[in-house]
Amino acid sequence: MLSRIAESLFWIGRYVERVDGTARLVDVVRLSMLEGGLAGHDESANMVLSVVMGGDPDARVTYSDLRDRLVFDPTSASSISGSWNAARDNARRARETLSTDLWAAINTAWLRWGRLGPPDGTARHLSWARERSILIGGIADSTMSHDEAWDFLVLGRYLERADMTARIITTGTLPTGGLSWQSVLSSCGGNQAFMRSNQGLFNDRNVATFLVLNREFPRSVLYALAEAEATLERLDPDHTPIGFTGEGRRLLGRIRTSLEYRLPTNIINELPQQMARVEQMVTAVSDAVGARYFPGGPELSWTEELR
Repeated sequence: MLSRIAESLFWIGRYVERVDGTARLVDVVRLSMLEGGLAGHDESANMVLSVVMGGDPDARVTYSDLRDRLVFDPTSASSISGSWNAARDNARRARETLSTDLWAAINTAWLRWGRLGPPDGTARHLSWARERSILIGGIADSTMSHDEAWDFLVLGRYLERADMTARIITTGTLPTGGLSWQSVLSSCGGNQAFMRSNQGLFNDRNVATFLVLNREFPRSVLYALAEAEATLERLDPDHTPIGFTGEGRRLLGRIRTSLEYRLPTNIINELPQQMARVEQMVTAVSDAVGARYFPGGPELSWTEELR
């Protein structure tokens, strides 16, 4: 496979997953605004924006600012609009590799996003973005051959999911302005799954443990890291009895085992630091994958990935 095609597939997976994660997070802040006071919701908006985009946590940010920057800013690949634009551009480059149904779904999402009405109907926009990104993921899984092209798309999806879930969990650890753990769980779509696995025993530590370490919930950090690692193993043509030839696979295995084989109590007690390590490791893995499979491409960062 041409490296430019593989790179486009990788970033399609990341951008479509980013649409879903960002829409979930912003919608939780919107719902908390409806339930609480304006002062509290502005503080939450400020903290969420600083966690997701790395801004100044002491800056004055309103929910309108959060909405404009994370939903409707077409120039930022951290926003939903920017992610749709970038996903469609990458799909156009990999047009001959995508299934007809998948190309149509991505192209239709890009076209309809700009026709949903003025950028003030946030609830409608967020709900539509979540549903469309899930639809695209399902179409990809059911209409593409599960070969290396699909593996690159899935690798991007799970790296982005691990990163986004870690960022969302971080908002629950903030002493002021962070989301409640109930809101964090809702933003990951895990309410029903959590209640089933914990027999309805809700507390903050149980929620944090579930979202970080559950091996069966597809939006947990551990699940996403394990799936990304398994995908890299399929893509790695070199097998050696000692160590790993791929730096990305080594890094993923290191962070996954550091979570999976430590005592859950130790992880939860150091949750902000552990989630920061996950975010840093995802960036390092993405760089390693790019250096090995997409040589010669431009350097990309989380907030400026305009391709």
